[in-house]
Amino acid sequence: MQPRTSLQIHICVSVSALTMFLLKCAIQNALHAEALVWGLPLMSELHLTVSSVCILFQIDREHSKNFKPEDVQTRIEGKNCVVTGANSGIGYATAEGLASRGATVYLVCRNKERGEAALSKIQSMTGNKSVYLEVCDLSSVSEIKSLASRFYSKDVPVHVLTRYELNFAVNVLGTYTTTELMLPLLEKAAPDARVITVSSGGMYTAPLTKDLQFSDSNFDGVEQYARNKRVQVALTEKWAEMYNNEGIGFYSMHPGWAETPGVAKSLPSFSKSFSGKLRSSEEGADTIIWLALQAKEKLASGSFYFDRAEAPKHLTFAATRDSHAAINSIVASLRSLSALSL
Repeated sequence: MQPRTSLQIHICVSVSALTMFLLKCAIQNALHAEALVWGLPLMSELHLTVSSVCILFQIDREHSKNFKPEDVQTRIEGKNCVVTGANSGIGYATAEGLASRGATVYLVCRNKERGEAALSKIQSMTGNKSVYLEVCDLSSVSEIKSLASRFYSKDVPVHVLTRYELNFAVNVLGTYTTTELMLPLLEKAAPDARVITVSSGGMYTAPLTKDLQFSDSNFDGVEQYARNKRVQVALTEKWAEMYNNEGIGFYSMHPGWAETPGVAKSLPSFSKSFSGKLRSSEEGADTIIWLALQAKEKLASGSFYFDRAEAPKHLTFAATRDSHAAINSIVASLRSLSALSL
């Protein structure tokens, strides 16, 4: 990697991580109005934080200037892609992007009506009729097992499995269970199979912890989000190590801050304040699609990606580096919670 390219990647990741840090401060201050930070009155500090985030979002939107259009123009007829959370936002944009390139796409959605609407729209927009709906609540282990059974009965190789989820039951336990149960079908697509997990720059603020559901401390939604996203990145690294010789690539990525229904629902004030400054769902899905289309020899299994480039998993002095024992303990807990046999 050339020094200039390395510097550009470092700056991009630093901007994203700083954005997450400032956002975390803003949310926590909004939730704890009596707090004073850095010796400044709350409203002044909050105004400074929000202003800084606005500036950083403007910088963040410059992300596509150096992208090569030909990198995402590959046709992938004959490839089977499973996309969770596919009825809206980044999940929908990912599914539509893959379908427009000729893939057979399975939309995994919790809500049947919304899933059917997404299915109809994607087929209409892309002209691709090889798009199908699978209804499944990924917060339910039994429904995930039922979903896996349906795919086993189809006996089709899965070339791409990509997940965009929100809470612990889905983006940690659901991510783990879905991936483990889909491994036999991913192996059928080897050596071109890949699993893409949508994490977040939010993980830069959190180390791994065994207390995945805040059972030992007071619940903090922002911290829980960061913990979940850190676990996803660690799981990706663990799977890459475990299945190194199975022909399956495992990748995690940060989509950038995007204006999606999920953000609007979870952070309504934030979404309203930064309307027009966030990325679109299509921009958020760009690196997911890029990862699905690239030749595997150009990618590093187990790595974390941002804006079509490999990015560091930890920031200097952030104290988030973890041990093999920590992730092994978490995997054991997830295996127990999902009731999967060894």
